[in-house]
Amino acid sequence: MDDQTWARAPIEPQSVNAPLSSAAVFLVVTIERAAAAALVVREVISDIGGLVRTVGFRDLGGRLSCNVGIGAEAWSRFDQAAKPEQLDRFHAIPGPVHTAVSTPGDLLFHIRAERADLCFELERLILDKLGDAVTVVDEVQGFRYFDARDLLGFVDGTENPTGQSMAEASLIGDEDPEFAGGSYVVVQKYLHDLAAWGGLTTEQQESIIGRSKIDNVEREDDEPASAPRKSHRSLNTIVDENGVEQAILRDNMPFGRPGHGEFGTYFIGYARKVWVIDHMLRRMFIGDPVGEYDRILDFSKAVTGSSYFVPSIQTLEALAPEE
Repeated sequence: MDDQTWARAPIEPQSVNAPLSSAAVFLVVTIERAAAAALVVREVISDIGGLVRTVGFRDLGGRLSCNVGIGAEAWSRFDQAAKPEQLDRFHAIPGPVHTAVSTPGDLLFHIRAERADLCFELERLILDKLGDAVTVVDEVQGFRYFDARDLLGFVDGTENPTGQSMAEASLIGDEDPEFAGGSYVVVQKYLHDLAAWGGLTTEQQESIIGRSKIDNVEREDDEPASAPRKSHRSLNTIVDENGVEQAILRDNMPFGRPGHGEFGTYFIGYARKVWVIDHMLRRMFIGDPVGEYDRILDFSKAVTGSSYFVPSIQTLEALAPEE
């Protein structure tokens, strides 16, 4: 059986590969320690599709969806005989100047729609069902900013795979057959210093990002010996031992509260191979070569970091407690 067997199997992934949306909610919660809390959580997330249909039926054109991610510690509390091979907590990555922090999170709800009110209503129902079984540790409302730009002014997600490559990069295959159709996801919340970023020239910003700001064209200035450090684009280009470029699926969203001086990007990366995201982050925070970290981190601070397994719909539904 080859690596594409998952595509022929009767397995339905969650909406990992859904199109980019206009609005999103990123909700991270922890599960209370009582055994009963884990049972409540299993009952709710195993029927997440029912809640999505309840809200989404009000506007089928709103394309409401919700991916549920389960953290390593939470999975260990769900009385499952097997564990996804690559599931682990997010480990902090301390660099010479900046750190990719690790923060609590047992469950991730990635809610997407073309209407913010659909996201709001689904989040409300989810939290109502979960009740005091969970504690919210992070909640971000994201929005699509002009032509898919981040608040730094650059187009975000250009290197996302498309077509069949999207599924190949994001969905588990025969390498872990019991969890085929699932995915791994890493999330980080970055806060931007827009005043400091705005103090740079456009050319300086483009050198840091590795693309032109207006027309989103890749710069080719990383290679010459005179180039000042690798760009964000270059550091996030990962190749394996065979020289094959590896991809992940991003669905980053800007967020902000101007009245509080809060401006940021919520990074969310789905991957079939967790090591690809880990390698990206190590290159960003530690540097390549070591010490020459991603200069974007001088203006964007990571304030959260957690990772999850996103099971197939069949695996998620099978988490329902036995009656």
